[in-house]
Amino acid sequence: MPATPPQAGLRARKKERTRHELRDSAARLFAARGFAGTTIADIAAGANVSERTFFRYFDSKEALLLPDGAELFARIEAELAARPAAEPPLDAVGAALLAAARAFGSSGELALAPAPKGTESLVMARLVQEFVDFEDRLATLVERRLPPGTPEPDLRAAVLAGAALAATRAVLRTHGERRSAGAAASGTGAAGTGASASGAAALLPAALDLLAHLPRIGTIEV
Repeated sequence: MPATPPQAGLRARKKERTRHELRDSAARLFAARGFAGTTIADIAAGANVSERTFFRYFDSKEALLLPDGAELFARIEAELAARPAAEPPLDAVGAALLAAARAFGSSGELALAPAPKGTESLVMARLVQEFVDFEDRLATLVERRLPPGTPEPDLRAAVLAGAALAATRAVLRTHGERRSAGAAASGTGAAGTGASASGAAALLPAALDLLAHLPRIGTIEV
Protein backbone atom coordinates (compact mmCIF):
# COMPACT_ATOMS: atom_id res chain seq x y z
CA MET A 1 0.00 0.00 0.00
CA PRO A 2 1.29 3.55 -0.65
CA ALA A 3 2.56 5.40 2.40
CA THR A 4 0.23 8.32 1.69
CA PRO A 5 -3.38 7.71 0.56
CA PRO A 6 -4.01 9.27 -2.89
CA GLN A 7 -6.79 11.45 -1.48
CA ALA A 8 -4.48 12.86 1.20
CA GLY A 9 -1.89 13.68 -1.45
CA LEU A 10 -4.53 15.42 -3.54
CA ARG A 11 -5.65 17.53 -0.58
CA ALA A 12 -2.05 18.55 0.15
CA ARG A 13 -1.50 19.63 -3.46
CA LYS A 14 -4.76 21.58 -3.44
CA LYS A 15 -3.74 23.38 -0.24
CA GLU A 16 -0.37 24.27 -1.68
CA ARG A 17 -1.99 25.55 -4.87
CA THR A 18 -4.42 27.72 -2.91
CA ARG A 19 -1.58 29.16 -0.83
CA HIS A 20 0.34 30.11 -3.96
CA GLU A 21 -2.78 31.57 -5.60
CA LEU A 22 -3.35 33.79 -2.56
CA ARG A 23 0.26 34.99 -2.68
CA ASP A 24 0.01 35.64 -6.42
CA SER A 25 -3.26 37.55 -5.95
CA ALA A 26 -1.69 39.67 -3.22
CA ALA A 27 1.38 40.41 -5.33
CA ARG A 28 -0.75 41.66 -8.22
CA LEU A 29 -3.00 43.78 -6.01
CA PHE A 30 -0.19 45.27 -3.92
CA ALA A 31 1.55 46.32 -7.14
CA ALA A 32 -1.62 47.82 -8.60
CA ARG A 33 -3.28 49.38 -5.54
CA GLY A 34 -0.60 49.49 -2.87
CA PHE A 35 -0.61 47.61 0.42
CA ALA A 36 -2.99 49.98 2.22
CA GLY A 37 -5.40 50.03 -0.71
CA THR A 38 -5.74 46.24 -0.82
CA THR A 39 -8.15 44.38 1.44
CA ILE A 40 -8.24 40.75 2.47
CA ALA A 41 -11.55 40.47 0.60
CA ASP A 42 -9.79 41.70 -2.56
CA ILE A 43 -7.00 39.16 -2.17
CA ALA A 44 -9.42 36.29 -1.54
CA ALA A 45 -11.56 37.26 -4.52
CA GLY A 46 -8.47 37.41 -6.73
CA ALA A 47 -7.68 33.83 -5.77
CA ASN A 48 -11.32 32.74 -6.17
CA VAL A 49 -11.72 31.78 -2.52
CA SER A 50 -13.68 33.13 0.44
CA GLU A 51 -12.31 35.33 3.21
CA ARG A 52 -12.86 32.39 5.56
CA THR A 53 -10.57 30.30 3.37
CA PHE A 54 -7.98 33.08 3.38
CA PHE A 55 -7.73 32.85 7.17
CA ARG A 56 -7.05 29.13 6.97
CA TYR A 57 -3.74 29.99 5.31
CA PHE A 58 -2.74 33.40 6.64
CA ASP A 59 -3.57 35.16 9.90
CA SER A 60 -3.44 38.64 8.39
CA LYS A 61 -2.68 40.65 5.26
CA GLU A 62 0.75 41.41 6.73
CA ALA A 63 1.61 37.70 6.81
CA LEU A 64 1.72 37.78 3.01
CA LEU A 65 4.78 40.04 3.22
CA LEU A 66 6.76 37.33 4.98
CA PRO A 67 8.32 34.10 3.79
CA ASP A 68 6.31 31.00 4.65
CA GLY A 69 7.68 30.48 8.16
CA ALA A 70 7.01 26.75 8.24
CA GLU A 71 8.74 26.27 4.89
CA LEU A 72 11.67 28.51 5.75
CA PHE A 73 12.40 26.88 9.09
CA ALA A 74 11.87 23.38 7.72
CA ARG A 75 14.50 24.25 5.09
CA ILE A 76 16.93 25.39 7.78
CA GLU A 77 16.33 22.17 9.73
CA ALA A 78 16.85 20.04 6.62
CA GLU A 79 20.05 21.86 5.70
CA LEU A 80 21.36 21.46 9.25
CA ALA A 81 20.58 17.74 9.24
CA ALA A 82 22.55 17.37 6.01
CA ARG A 83 25.73 18.92 7.43
CA PRO A 84 28.60 16.55 8.35
CA ALA A 85 28.27 15.23 11.91
CA ALA A 86 31.86 16.22 12.76
CA GLU A 87 31.44 19.82 11.60
CA PRO A 88 31.65 22.39 14.44
CA PRO A 89 28.09 23.27 15.47
CA LEU A 90 28.46 26.99 14.75
CA ASP A 91 29.78 26.25 11.27
CA ALA A 92 26.92 23.83 10.64
CA VAL A 93 24.26 26.30 11.77
CA GLY A 94 25.81 29.10 9.71
CA ALA A 95 25.93 26.93 6.59
CA ALA A 96 22.29 25.91 7.10
CA LEU A 97 21.16 29.53 7.48
CA LEU A 98 23.10 30.58 4.38
CA ALA A 99 21.71 27.71 2.29
CA ALA A 100 18.15 28.53 3.33
CA ALA A 101 18.67 32.25 2.65
CA ARG A 102 20.01 31.50 -0.83
CA ALA A 103 17.10 29.19 -1.60
CA PHE A 104 14.47 31.71 -0.53
CA GLY A 105 16.35 34.65 -2.03
CA SER A 106 16.22 33.02 -5.47
CA SER A 107 12.66 31.71 -5.16
CA GLY A 108 10.95 34.84 -6.40
CA GLU A 109 8.48 34.72 -3.49
CA LEU A 110 6.46 37.87 -2.92
CA ALA A 111 7.61 37.84 0.68
CA LEU A 112 11.24 38.33 -0.28
CA ALA A 113 10.62 41.17 -2.70
CA PRO A 114 11.09 44.74 -1.41
CA ALA A 115 8.32 45.47 1.08
CA PRO A 116 5.59 47.88 -0.10
CA LYS A 117 6.15 51.48 0.92
CA GLY A 118 5.30 52.10 4.55
CA THR A 119 5.47 48.45 5.61
CA GLU A 120 9.24 47.96 6.02
CA SER A 121 9.23 48.33 9.82
CA LEU A 122 6.30 45.96 10.17
CA VAL A 123 7.94 43.33 7.97
CA MET A 124 11.21 43.50 9.88
CA ALA A 125 9.47 43.31 13.26
CA ARG A 126 7.50 40.23 12.25
CA LEU A 127 10.55 38.53 10.76
CA VAL A 128 12.50 39.15 13.96
CA GLN A 129 9.66 37.67 16.04
CA GLU A 130 9.49 34.56 13.84
CA PHE A 131 13.20 33.95 14.37
CA VAL A 132 12.75 34.38 18.13
CA ASP A 133 9.98 31.77 18.06
CA PHE A 134 12.24 29.38 16.11
CA GLU A 135 15.10 29.65 18.59
CA ASP A 136 14.02 26.81 20.91
CA ARG A 137 13.66 24.40 18.00
CA LEU A 138 17.08 25.30 16.67
CA ALA A 139 18.65 24.89 20.12
CA THR A 140 17.28 21.36 20.35
CA LEU A 141 18.77 20.48 16.95
CA VAL A 142 22.12 21.99 17.90
CA GLU A 143 22.23 20.06 21.18
CA ARG A 144 21.90 16.80 19.25
CA ARG A 145 25.06 17.70 17.30
CA LEU A 146 27.24 18.37 20.32
CA PRO A 147 29.93 15.74 21.01
CA PRO A 148 29.17 13.21 23.74
CA GLY A 149 30.41 14.45 27.08
CA THR A 150 29.95 18.13 26.27
CA PRO A 151 29.40 19.89 29.61
CA GLU A 152 26.06 21.63 30.04
CA PRO A 153 24.95 20.74 26.51
CA ASP A 154 21.54 22.37 26.84
CA LEU A 155 23.06 25.70 27.85
CA ARG A 156 25.73 25.57 25.16
CA ALA A 157 23.17 24.71 22.49
CA ALA A 158 20.86 27.50 23.62
CA VAL A 159 23.68 30.06 23.53
CA LEU A 160 24.90 28.91 20.13
CA ALA A 161 21.43 28.90 18.58
CA GLY A 162 20.65 32.26 20.15
CA ALA A 163 23.90 33.76 18.86
CA ALA A 164 23.32 32.53 15.29
CA LEU A 165 19.76 33.82 15.20
CA ALA A 166 20.79 37.08 16.88
CA ALA A 167 23.22 37.58 14.00
CA THR A 168 20.35 36.94 11.59
CA ARG A 169 18.12 39.41 13.41
CA ALA A 170 20.95 41.97 13.33
CA VAL A 171 21.17 41.48 9.57
CA LEU A 172 17.44 42.09 9.19
CA ARG A 173 17.58 45.24 11.30
CA THR A 174 20.66 46.55 9.49
CA HIS A 175 19.14 45.86 6.11
CA GLY A 176 15.94 47.65 7.11
CA GLU A 177 17.85 50.65 8.45
CA ARG A 178 19.95 50.90 5.30
CA ARG A 179 16.87 50.76 3.11
CA SER A 180 15.23 53.51 5.18
CA ALA A 181 18.38 55.63 5.13
CA GLY A 182 18.66 55.20 1.37
CA ALA A 183 15.06 56.22 0.88
CA ALA A 184 15.51 59.31 3.05
CA ALA A 185 18.70 60.30 1.25
CA SER A 186 17.18 59.90 -2.21
CA GLY A 187 13.90 61.56 -1.27
CA THR A 188 12.06 59.14 -3.55
CA GLY A 189 10.59 56.76 -1.00
CA ALA A 190 12.71 53.92 -2.37
CA ALA A 191 15.95 52.52 -1.04
CA GLY A 192 19.11 54.00 -2.47
CA THR A 193 21.51 52.05 -4.65
CA GLY A 194 23.78 51.06 -1.77
CA ALA A 195 20.93 49.67 0.28
CA SER A 196 19.39 47.73 -2.57
CA ALA A 197 22.74 46.20 -3.51
CA SER A 198 23.22 44.93 0.03
CA GLY A 199 20.25 42.65 0.47
CA ALA A 200 19.68 40.86 3.75
CA ALA A 201 20.93 37.58 2.30
CA ALA A 202 24.13 39.30 1.13
CA LEU A 203 24.81 40.62 4.65
CA LEU A 204 24.37 37.26 6.36
CA PRO A 205 27.82 35.81 5.49
CA ALA A 206 29.53 38.86 7.02
CA ALA A 207 27.47 38.57 10.20
CA LEU A 208 28.24 34.87 10.54
CA ASP A 209 31.92 35.55 9.92
CA LEU A 210 31.88 37.95 12.87
CA LEU A 211 30.40 35.19 15.01
CA ALA A 212 33.09 32.76 13.85
CA HIS A 213 35.72 34.97 15.47
CA LEU A 214 34.07 34.60 18.87
CA PRO A 215 35.01 31.69 21.18
CA ARG A 216 33.75 28.34 19.90
CA ILE A 217 30.98 27.75 22.43
CA GLY A 218 29.85 24.58 20.69
CA THR A 219 32.96 22.53 21.43
CA ILE A 220 34.19 20.68 24.51
CA GLU A 221 37.48 22.57 24.64
CA VAL A 222 35.83 25.89 25.51
